[in-house]
Amino acid sequence: MKQPGMHAARGWPMLGWLCLAVVLSLSSWFSATAVGAELTRDLALGSGATAWLTNGVQLGFVTGALLASLINLPDIVRMNRLAACSAALAGLANAALLLEPSLAGAVACRFLTGFALAGVYPPAMKLAATWFERRRGLALGLVIGALTAGSSLPHLFRGLTAALDWRIVVALASASGLVGGAIFLAAVREGPYPFARTIFDPRQIGQVFRNRDLMLVNAGYLGHMWELYALWAWLLAYLTASPAGFAGSVSAGGSLATFAALAAGIVGCVAGGLLSDRLGRALTTAGMMLISGSCALIVGFVFDGPFWLLMTLVLVWGITVIGDSAQFSAAATELSERHLVGTALSLQMGMGFALTSISIWLMPQLAAWLGSWQWTFVFLAPGPFLGAWAMLRLRRSGRLS
Repeated sequence: MKQPGMHAARGWPMLGWLCLAVVLSLSSWFSATAVGAELTRDLALGSGATAWLTNGVQLGFVTGALLASLINLPDIVRMNRLAACSAALAGLANAALLLEPSLAGAVACRFLTGFALAGVYPPAMKLAATWFERRRGLALGLVIGALTAGSSLPHLFRGLTAALDWRIVVALASASGLVGGAIFLAAVREGPYPFARTIFDPRQIGQVFRNRDLMLVNAGYLGHMWELYALWAWLLAYLTASPAGFAGSVSAGGSLATFAALAAGIVGCVAGGLLSDRLGRALTTAGMMLISGSCALIVGFVFDGPFWLLMTLVLVWGITVIGDSAQFSAAATELSERHLVGTALSLQMGMGFALTSISIWLMPQLAAWLGSWQWTFVFLAPGPFLGAWAMLRLRRSGRLS
């Protein structure tokens, strides 16, 4: 009989392959956002198109995640095969932007991309968990770190190819998705600690809502999600509008700075996993949100510089805005009844990603109303502050450390 230590020895290399596959597969998520200004200009998509292109992915993801949960797709198709096919589909849907569709067609491409990515991210989290009974918080944090790296990758592509056509970025992100799918299929396998069958059952939603502790976790998660994707979607716009930043235009510098800020979240994900295993999930998530919310409040004060202070603050923000993400899912599994785990996780994810579509849409509207991006991110601060309050209240209850 194999010992737990032997499973762990195999688990870390497997986690490495899994994270690489996630990085490559998730590169299509913000590919249109990274080249939004050029894409909307060349395809004559009109003002506000960038928000629609980003929100198309968010709404597609919500739809795909809930549908997969309803039919319990991971129990029908092996998780690595599901992730492989989904990554390939996301890459192909993203590549369809190269056909230069209308606004409706482009949004449809983005919706299908998000729909497909719902078959990558949740199964990847479950696959990682099947390899670890101990250090699971760190393992899941590393998967979220891979998601963060993948989401930032298009900004790196744009920074390295700024003198070239925007289509290069879309093509690179699409090709990355296909390679990620191949890695899922060839190198990733389910581990020795499989999950019992858990499904989303709409009839159980009432039971989930009646679980006060679980609702506090969800309140924390919603506060976290209100901030996260709006920052990721619009940080490039903020940096390129800043007099201390990149001269008011999309440039290699702006894209590389955005990549650095998003990719810094990898550090936060690792730190969040380590801290949650030592200090507890409630304290870790609250601490991360208090710091990220403070960044949202004060980033407007460094809009005019100095540049080093602006970038320092943005990097700290990038680290803390994502560092707590995996711990909300872990907390939900710990606080819900075992037969409600599937419904609790699906409901949490569905509500969170649906909320992101509102904050993503709201940011450019506020920037237009205020006449500048300088103070726009202040409106994100209430989310993480309310989320931190919910998690600290949960910690005081003694149900979650």
